[in-house]
Amino acid sequence: MKQILIFLFWLPFFGIAQETVEGMVMEANEQNKHIGLAGANVYWQGSPIGTMTQDDGTFSIPYSNEYNKLIISFVGFQSDTLTIDAPKPVHHWLKPSNQLDEVVVEQKKEAVQKALFSAQNVVTVNSAELLKAACCNLSESFETNPAIDVNFNDALTGTKQIEMLGLTSPYLLITQENIPMVRGASQSFGLTFTPGTWVESIQITKGAGSVINGYESISGQINTELQKPLTDVPVFVNGYANLNGRLELNTHLNTKVSDTWSTGLYIHGNRRDSEEDNNDDGFLDMPLSNQINIMNRWQYQNPEKGWVSFFNVRYLNDQKQVGEAGFDPETDRFTTNAWGSEIDTERFDGAVKLGYVFPEMPFQSFGFQASYSHHEQDSYYGFNTYDIDHESIYSNLLFNSIIGNTKHKFTTGLSFAYDGYDELVNGETFARSDRSAGAFFEYNYTNLEKFSLTAGARFDTHNRIGNFFTPRLHVRYTPWENGSFRGSFGIGRRAANIFAENQRLFASSRTIQLNGNEGSVYGFDPEKAVNYGLSFIQKFRLFDRPGDFSIDFYRTNFENQIVVDWENPQEIVFSNLDGKSYANSLQVELNHRILPNVEMRTAYKFYDVKTDYQTGLLQKPLQAKHRFFTNVGYNTQPKENGAQWRFDYTLHLLGEQRLPSTASNPMEFQLGEFADGYGLMNAQITKVFSDTFEVYIGGENLTNFRQYNAVLGADDPFGDYFDTTIVYAPIFGRMLYTGFRFKI
Repeated sequence: MKQILIFLFWLPFFGIAQETVEGMVMEANEQNKHIGLAGANVYWQGSPIGTMTQDDGTFSIPYSNEYNKLIISFVGFQSDTLTIDAPKPVHHWLKPSNQLDEVVVEQKKEAVQKALFSAQNVVTVNSAELLKAACCNLSESFETNPAIDVNFNDALTGTKQIEMLGLTSPYLLITQENIPMVRGASQSFGLTFTPGTWVESIQITKGAGSVINGYESISGQINTELQKPLTDVPVFVNGYANLNGRLELNTHLNTKVSDTWSTGLYIHGNRRDSEEDNNDDGFLDMPLSNQINIMNRWQYQNPEKGWVSFFNVRYLNDQKQVGEAGFDPETDRFTTNAWGSEIDTERFDGAVKLGYVFPEMPFQSFGFQASYSHHEQDSYYGFNTYDIDHESIYSNLLFNSIIGNTKHKFTTGLSFAYDGYDELVNGETFARSDRSAGAFFEYNYTNLEKFSLTAGARFDTHNRIGNFFTPRLHVRYTPWENGSFRGSFGIGRRAANIFAENQRLFASSRTIQLNGNEGSVYGFDPEKAVNYGLSFIQKFRLFDRPGDFSIDFYRTNFENQIVVDWENPQEIVFSNLDGKSYANSLQVELNHRILPNVEMRTAYKFYDVKTDYQTGLLQKPLQAKHRFFTNVGYNTQPKENGAQWRFDYTLHLLGEQRLPSTASNPMEFQLGEFADGYGLMNAQITKVFSDTFEVYIGGENLTNFRQYNAVLGADDPFGDYFDTTIVYAPIFGRMLYTGFRFKI
């Protein structure tokens, strides 16, 4: 085994002498300033060799005298073909082409990008894809993409929970511009704190992610890139309203302060004050809510001197009221007059990113990331109270360079994190401080024709988890044109926040039992899991139109996990894993542009997720083993002023789901062992009047499928059998919405 590892490490260096073409792709402007374009496509015509530009617009691509036509393309810009007869530096400016018909076609094609040459299994979703649905916040941004599953969290708050590879969001590393975002106190509701219009693109990585971003990623990573003040439109306004009483307004105001500074003010507000009880169980189907969310974002860009930086500050206030219709907090709180709940959150956060690219060596750079957040939530659920105060500090220092040439790159650095928790659970205080420091090194070898490898390792010291080593490995092999095999392996660890991550369990009459073993995290041991997987993607052209087929399989094995056992309907038991816990995920996906203006995506997913509970090894409750997805989009040909129609339809089919046991309840409070499968249909129609104005109308759950017994014991919410946690389907039913987008 040792000899094999040594061989794999030295194998990439055998090709160290290969020549490359290096350069920078920039946005054309009157002063020809170096404004790099990140994510531009660079490839040799008639070959499978290609790459994408880095964050600063730089690129490196192997040179061969077999090809001499280098194509450079980017969404919203005219594609150019350069003649390259020798390996030499290339500095090229792309001209905007928003007025050209073919730009819209290209944007549609690039709405979802699947990496072919990357060692990691990455799917990039850009703003064109996000426009296919109302996308009010980040939790609602994945309805048209099969990589992420969106599930219903409970019968009260209306929030949605996302899953990847059969595991819920605590096992996903969710970052904002590669800085950890949804974690700790924000785990339950944090995805609703990022408005959809603020998002420029989303990168979804399956399997254990990069060691650069920490040790917590287990099943994957979701990274959101926010709109940039320099490239966002000066004024953007989005209004939204739906039939369950939700009103929303988003405003972006961007301006260029100087040649190097740009700033943006992003304001979001949503409100729902209409009481809706469509299933007549006496409980609100959606919460009464009010949120104000304000962010100021600064961008500094001086590519001539090699500097780029971002600075954000944000304030959020979010208020929710759930429970019985007619509940009045002023008179009914902590009484038996009516059952109700309030969840009030106030949050402040800030982040800074600083990067420097050496002007004479564009392949070498250093970066610094830092963030601070203070999250305070006060809440109660009937007679259960839960308050949390979470202060977080994060920093990451990175250095990027090459070994010999740009086929061999590395990133190394140091990180530090601090989290202070102060929680009040039914009058009992739980408090802790988590501190960690780590060092990491990641090596990347890229031979775009056949092979690429990303191998990383980090060492961390944590006051609760201890000292530990985290390896990650990603390999890509391309045996033939437009086809790639990938493999990945990684270990992840985390200190679970058992209360913040399971807040929905407070909305029941269950008693809470903590069966720890004097571990370091509220009496429990840290979680540890191994994730590994294989994937294959083949891109093709059928009837002269593009498509792709992919299949992937991933497995996660937990060495330790905080098991949340709710198989007894009278209690919730938290305990360390005693036995097995694993998640197997298989996904088969086929995408094709079946007609010039019609694109279809289909996917089938199979999950085998089981854990040893007190009653034995059982399938994970409230998760369908079989899921089918399809999305069809049709766009009319845009006119000269940008006017067009856009039509999108999405179908989700879910198989039966195992329900947690209610066998010990009286007969009237019992549910079956399984819930039947069902289908959900969503659709949206968008009328684009011009480049500056469009309106949209759409619907979710168009067949009006509803779960009618979502609140168990609704007639006696203070009784022994009240439970709002067993939710496997929509509660509200059909939901229609409309909105507009205006930009100048």
